[in-house]
Amino acid sequence: MAADGIVITAAIVGAEVTREQSPYVPYTAQEIATEAKRCADAGAAVIHLHVRDAQGKPSQDEALFRAAIEAIRAECDVVIQVSTGGAVGMALEERLGGLRCAPEMATLNCGSVNFGDDVFANSLPDMRKVARRIRDHQIVPELELYEVGHLDSVRLLEREGLLTPPHWVQFVLGVTGAIGARESVLRFFVSELEPSNHWGVAAVGRYQLPMAELAIGLGGHVRVGLEDNLYLERGVLAQGSAPLVARVASLARSQGREPLTAAHVRLRLATSQN
Repeated sequence: MAADGIVITAAIVGAEVTREQSPYVPYTAQEIATEAKRCADAGAAVIHLHVRDAQGKPSQDEALFRAAIEAIRAECDVVIQVSTGGAVGMALEERLGGLRCAPEMATLNCGSVNFGDDVFANSLPDMRKVARRIRDHQIVPELELYEVGHLDSVRLLEREGLLTPPHWVQFVLGVTGAIGARESVLRFFVSELEPSNHWGVAAVGRYQLPMAELAIGLGGHVRVGLEDNLYLERGVLAQGSAPLVARVASLARSQGREPLTAAHVRLRLATSQN
């Protein structure tokens, strides 16, 4: 993958963060759409999407995804990537509600991982089921890797014919209980990928922006947003995900990399259909 333009993904909702932690977390479909437009205007081409119910609790309900996606598409042109992770503890079938709403991308979590005091379970049979369902809906998967062994899960699914390269890979770094957000870790992950793959970094908390800057320099893409990090700088809440997107867009431009538009991303996605 050439180190030219950069794909910025905005993870604007998440399943764990709440308005008690930050008043800027969007809950309703219109709030989500408004924030998606702010992020698109700031340089994001992809919106990574979770949804909430009327009480603000995480949900993977198809109707809620459909309402949010329709609202986003009425506000701006972005590639919508739905989560199939949902929230820790959700049953697998519940987690797949967004796939029926015609997103262009969907996440595929490539293995189980300690997640704070919990375990985010993704068995091989479940991974195979998600991969088949994503393929059946003609959606491009983004492969979420939280640990080194998840690289081999991708290779296994590829050998079984459930994934076809080139892949879109997201390294999720710094989750408590999983692999840390360190330069050596990212360099190792990248060294294990074929050059044709697209890769990006989603680092959590205080690691988000430093790892984003490292990824930019290494030719990768970046995910930022309130799902993973609430702060623009130490002690300063980000007023939504858009300021985090703007910060990364500025960093990218300073290194000669222009944020790609949704149209440009779709051209790349066209080569990744399984």
